[in-house]
Formats: sequence, structure tokens, C-alpha cells
Amino acid sequence: MDLQTRKLALIQEFLKIQSEEVISRLEKILKKENQKSGHEDLKPMTIEEFNSRIDQSMEDSKNGRLIEASELKAKIDKWS
Repeated sequence: MDLQTRKLALIQEFLKIQSEEVISRLEKILKKENQKSGHEDLKPMTIEEFNSRIDQSMEDSKNGRLIEASELKAKIDKWS
């Protein structure tokens, strides 16, 4: 069975679930797996990329394109 067929079969089974507890457990598993896979995609940046980001940050600072940490935290708190 190919991956696409397996996904469709999984979706069909998922739609049959009536237990909120089971759905919650599956959500936790998916979240955990997504977090793990996100870290695998991280690769070290080159010195050139690093320096370019520093230059861009300095330019942003000079042009007032900043956000205070407290303001950012307040925005993040609203995400939930």
C-alpha cells in the first residue's frame, strides 16, 4: 500500500473515532512527532548567512523596525 492510500485509510479510521480521549491522545502524538521532525530540518548556517543576518538586524535597528520583548511576549500570549 502506498503512502497516499495509507493516509486516506488513516483519515477514514480517524473520522470513525467517537472518543474525545482518543482524539486527545492522537493530537498529543502528532504534536510530539511534528516537534521532533522540526528539529531534524535544522541545519547550521554558513558564516556568510550568519553575517548577512547580523547586517540585516543592524539595518532593521537603524530603521526602527524593532519590537520590544514585552510587546512580543504579549502578542505570543494571545496566540493561545
